[in-house]
Amino acid sequence: MDTRDTPLRLTDRKRAAVISAAIEEFLAAGFDATSMDRVAARAGVSKRTVYNHFPSKEALFAAIMRQLWESSDAGAAPAYSASEPLRPQLLQLLLKKLSLLNNEAFLSLARVAIAAGIHSPERARDMVARMGEREEDLTVWVRAAAADGRLKTTDPVFASLQLQSLVKAFAFWPQVTMGQPPLGKAEQKHVAESAVDMFLARYA
Repeated sequence: MDTRDTPLRLTDRKRAAVISAAIEEFLAAGFDATSMDRVAARAGVSKRTVYNHFPSKEALFAAIMRQLWESSDAGAAPAYSASEPLRPQLLQLLLKKLSLLNNEAFLSLARVAIAAGIHSPERARDMVARMGEREEDLTVWVRAAAADGRLKTTDPVFASLQLQSLVKAFAFWPQVTMGQPPLGKAEQKHVAESAVDMFLARYA
């Protein structure tokens, strides 16, 4: 059996090495002090290889945050189902989000992003825009449920942000800004259930 790397497999490995090295650099040095040169050196690849995958430091950071979301413990985000009750679908989505918000690597990188954004609002807007290039899973779900006539909203993005805020008030901002410990499983379940019930009381 041929175990040699194909060009595609080698490219995937280099991309993974760049992301891993970038995470270490951002956490060690912060956003401003991290450079593509330092990321390339830590990853053991050329600077050109880094830029082939990520056109800028902001794009690299956004890719890291998306990868953390996609690899969070709860697996793939469920798509909207017209034949199933709304509450268990929403609970599954929120528990996946809470799994990510319980991830220390994600929280640490969020602190890096917030610190960078405070010093440069323009950079913060760019990072947010890049992270939002693919519409957030919860917004996709709310949009589909509204289109199906099961949620009463003409602004799915606004409704989705409201729901996310109900969660982040307990499972993101206290941890990022005040160093509080991540929520335990029982606390996550309580926050998710309360948020879903409030959301459905307003929009269902």
